[in-house]
Amino acid sequence: MDFKILDASAFYAGVPFRSSENCFTTSLVYDEIKHIKKNHDALGTLLETNRLKIREPDSKSIKRAIKSSKETGDFPQLSKQDISIIALCIEMKGQIISDDFAISNVAKNLGLVILPIMTNGIKDVGKWVYYCPGCRANHTTGKECPMCGTLLKRKLLKEKSVSV
Repeated sequence: MDFKILDASAFYAGVPFRSSENCFTTSLVYDEIKHIKKNHDALGTLLETNRLKIREPDSKSIKRAIKSSKETGDFPQLSKQDISIIALCIEMKGQIISDDFAISNVAKNLGLVILPIMTNGIKDVGKWVYYCPGCRANHTTGKECPMCGTLLKRKLLKEKSVSV
């Protein structure tokens, strides 16, 4: 069965309103977007017709999503809603619809399928590292270099995706 897992950007782009496919999201994302098309009760109609289902990921999948996002360095950029969407995709093995770079990077590093909406999607996946433009040292976290005090910058170390 084909189904999509939607993050907030998919709702803002109108994906579930113009599709007949089964869509899933989490309650965290639903709470974030429930104001969309409220006057027309479009979300209510999607729920009533079972075209949109709200499902919570299990704790094992949430832990895996968090662990993977920390490994890629995307964790600080991800909201609880983003983590929940990645976790749901891990659990259900669906396809995430999102334009969010951090979600895409974590998902692709996990070998998950991600479909962009209004962009071409990401081409490179990898891990983020912090580096000092002054002394050129790499760091795993931080805002300033502990060696010289220069503000750290972030760069993506490109690598091949790993599979689930």
